[in-house]
Amino acid sequence: MSTPYPDSVRFLYALGNEYKTIKFGLDRIRTLLDALGRPQDACRFIHVAGTNGKGSTCAMLERVLRCAGLRTGLYTSPHLIEPTERVRIDGQPVSTEQFAAAFSLVHDTAERLLSAAAIDMHPTYFETVTAMAFVLFRDLGAQTVVLETGMGGRLDATNVVDPMLSVITPIDFDHEKFLGDTIPQIAREKAGIIQPGRPAVTSRQHPAALHVLEARAAETGSALLSAAAWRVDHLELHPYGSRFHAAGPGSGVEVDCPLIGAHQVENALTAIAALNHLGFTPGQIAGGIAATEWPGRLERAGSAPDIFLDGAHNPAGARALAGYIRHFHHGRRIWMVFAAMRDKNLATICPLLFPLASELIFTAPAQSRAYLATEIRQISGESRARVTAGTAEALALVRQAQPGDAVFITGSLYLVGEARALLMG
Repeated sequence: MSTPYPDSVRFLYALGNEYKTIKFGLDRIRTLLDALGRPQDACRFIHVAGTNGKGSTCAMLERVLRCAGLRTGLYTSPHLIEPTERVRIDGQPVSTEQFAAAFSLVHDTAERLLSAAAIDMHPTYFETVTAMAFVLFRDLGAQTVVLETGMGGRLDATNVVDPMLSVITPIDFDHEKFLGDTIPQIAREKAGIIQPGRPAVTSRQHPAALHVLEARAAETGSALLSAAAWRVDHLELHPYGSRFHAAGPGSGVEVDCPLIGAHQVENALTAIAALNHLGFTPGQIAGGIAATEWPGRLERAGSAPDIFLDGAHNPAGARALAGYIRHFHHGRRIWMVFAAMRDKNLATICPLLFPLASELIFTAPAQSRAYLATEIRQISGESRARVTAGTAEALALVRQAQPGDAVFITGSLYLVGEARALLMG
């Protein structure tokens, strides 16, 4: 009998925050997967790492695969509202019953391995859910899975697959405590998903990051293809997406991208380069991208006033959001609801975003890693900001916004998840 879903979620959370308790290394997850019958061998994988744009790129890749008639799997993190969101089959989160059954199997197997001293500790939150995902993809018949790394790549728990293609999205600063505090150091961790003899596709990169990726590809004998080989023609950016022609080696795609922001054009190019290499047609690529949805990333969650949810939580994400606000919302009264986790670079993020806000509200989601709103005000020096104890109180203040205003809820995907649940149900 499987553990009830609420109990499985409570146990996973009891394992500790997935970032604070992260244990880099692959021995434990490999031992666990071997005991589960190597479920990761049942599917084909596109493995995706990077600092920014991973989730959006994964969403576009998966939607094109589905548009082409494949039964797909999608593994991403973190979730916005429910852990089931992390594991999707044909675009839909697995059911709570399926999630709970996979948890029971993985947890019971881990307990047996612990009793036999085959592993040194119970698998972490992320290791456990990753193993569950592989079991679910196998048991539910996924043909091709788009697999997002959790953090880094080289020693990430997802890096146990033999991918048909690896994809590296833009590399920038984030999680420096774990991955290093220079671009080459971070790039070395991300480059670890490039496997011997398997092709890889990279977004346009900082030269220092590209040098590392090229060295890894040479070391592994892997072909490294770049989205920089694709040109954007006739670009039309609008407040709710973009249209353009992508011209690449021997091919061209007319793109109508519903994901908001200029940075999504780059993410789309990366997905297009990957999909073109895999042999998908321009029609399949265009149709899939046009149908892509990806919650919480410059997602419009209300109108009159416009309300946008964006999980920008590092300097690159903040720059992208700031560029969007300046380009499309110049002259409007901007409300900004902001929260952040304690591992984030507020010294860089705050000056990028806060000068754009007419009304600034600091809050804290229900996460032990979150800064208190008063701490953000002290660190940022924004004495004008109003502070609230939680997301619901912050949204109550936003109700004062006028129909012509624009509201941006940002800084943390945990904040975005709570706000989305309250705003959209």
